[in-house]
Amino acid sequence: MEFFVYNTMTKRKEPFRPRVEGHVGIYVCGPTVYSDAHLGHAKSAVSFDTLRRWLLHLGYKVRYVSNVTDVGHLTDDADEGEDKIQKRAKIERLEPMEVADKYFWRYFEDMAALNVLKPDVTPRATGHIVEQIELTKELLRRGFAYERNGSVYFRASKWPEYGKLSGRRLEDQAAGARVEVREEKEDPRDWALWKRAEPGHLMRWPSPWGEGFPGWHIECTVMSLKYLGEGFDIHGGGIDLQFPHHEAEIAQAEAAGHAFARYWMHNNHVLLGGEKMAKSTGNFITLRELFQRVEPLVVRFYLLQSHYRSVTDFTEEGLAAARRGYFRLLDAYREVRRRLCTAPEGRDPALDAATERLREAFTEAMNDDLGTPEALAAFFTWLPELNKALTREVGKESLERAEAAFRELGEGVLGLFPERVLAERLEGPALEGLVELVLELREEARRRKDYALADRVRERLAELGVVVEDTPRGPRWKLVS
Repeated sequence: MEFFVYNTMTKRKEPFRPRVEGHVGIYVCGPTVYSDAHLGHAKSAVSFDTLRRWLLHLGYKVRYVSNVTDVGHLTDDADEGEDKIQKRAKIERLEPMEVADKYFWRYFEDMAALNVLKPDVTPRATGHIVEQIELTKELLRRGFAYERNGSVYFRASKWPEYGKLSGRRLEDQAAGARVEVREEKEDPRDWALWKRAEPGHLMRWPSPWGEGFPGWHIECTVMSLKYLGEGFDIHGGGIDLQFPHHEAEIAQAEAAGHAFARYWMHNNHVLLGGEKMAKSTGNFITLRELFQRVEPLVVRFYLLQSHYRSVTDFTEEGLAAARRGYFRLLDAYREVRRRLCTAPEGRDPALDAATERLREAFTEAMNDDLGTPEALAAFFTWLPELNKALTREVGKESLERAEAAFRELGEGVLGLFPERVLAERLEGPALEGLVELVLELREEARRRKDYALADRVRERLAELGVVVEDTPRGPRWKLVS
């Protein structure tokens, strides 16, 4: 069964075939590190982390590169305004690199809480100034760029393919539609490859055109080509980056004679109150705020419930439902692990058949452009048969198959069950021993027909987060959040 992805460039689903058999190179536009990450950042990170995990599951070797913008991203996302990091540095009374480092580490702490795998390479824009200058010089040499007063601009009109990714044509862009046009530009649609540093601008480097700093778009062109090479496999990012950022990346690379990304994948927005979540508008909730009141893996589960190309509408009701759904799966996984320790040898044909159906449905969903909602639905279709099996003396071999499904698909692909959440809730053999001791005493009370005491023990355990279920094989217990 082939893996199909929706290629933004061709506007259709295509079978994924890497440039080099067995190897995949992925570049994903990372954060601009000037403040804490919000849910919109989480959706992009979780979406492409899931892509990476699925490719690994399929047996590919993956090089995953995701950059950090620590210079050159201006406040209006175009060629004017103030560098976002420098602006934040003034507010916090820090050096720009202090701001970049502070939020760099906080971003990756948030990603670790979401169980997002670390990139294989995390290039920073400030570490690749030389390469950006060299690409700018090449574009000047080929006539695709020009210098004015210490700044260098890409000559958009000379690249007729500009717009092939987003579908936006050069002639449709009104002059100065977003910002006041700089008079030094030949054409208002041109964009900066290198910016002259005005007096007082803190982040500056020497260049053939004087002291300045790189434009936002050129950094990703340079870093993706450096670490993944010509014609690399997949370029990803948020849908809002299609234009102008990704269009500019393509034009810069191809005008300089480089084959660029073969597949383009874009995740959609997260809405809050029906509006796009964005720092620029103040309509956002940071991950750190959210993690104070909910397990981070519930947030990951919430995001996986919608397709990466669909809009995710964040609501408190939806978050509560995601919490219930996540812990239903997690509690079942814990029970399987617990029962494995004492299960007799043997098989349970009904459970084995259900587990096989889970794997088939899961694989079909993920091969269809990362259908995570359908993949999660496959788990919940499987759950009743699993829970039914757990009420009887299910054989060890069947439990091992169920555990492998949780581990390989639920954790390995969807990233939902790291050992941290399993261990935090189980607390080791001491907790299990204490609960089992209390249940033995409760059973003694029931044998004495002291049902009032047995009920009080059960109620007290429930208050402490331990739910007891009486079954024909004796009491079962589980922790609830």
